[in-house]
Amino acid sequence: MSTPTTTLVQVPISAVPAQMFKITLAAQILQIALRQRATGLYADIWCGGTRVLSGVLCQDRTWLARNAATGLPGDLAFMDTQGTQNPQSTGLGTRYVLLWRSGWPA
Repeated sequence: MSTPTTTLVQVPISAVPAQMFKITLAAQILQIALRQRATGLYADIWCGGTRVLSGVLCQDRTWLARNAATGLPGDLAFMDTQGTQNPQSTGLGTRYVLLWRSGWPA
């Protein structure tokens, strides 16, 4: 999930089915909305007040943006600390952690 030169930072999240929060990462203010639906956990992300991702299905160890063209200064991914299940709101922040990597791999 990371290269030897990539540092991953854990983003604090709560185990609730719907949440929105702001966090500064790579000198940018990101706003992240997470919501649990019957079909999975979904994310919306704003960078500097502009929505850059909307309705992204959150899956275990899968980058959310996957492309520098989104305007994000890096990428986010969920990781199941007890296996390889996709994230569910009841385990957010404990079993399912949200990780940030700054920059984009070459």
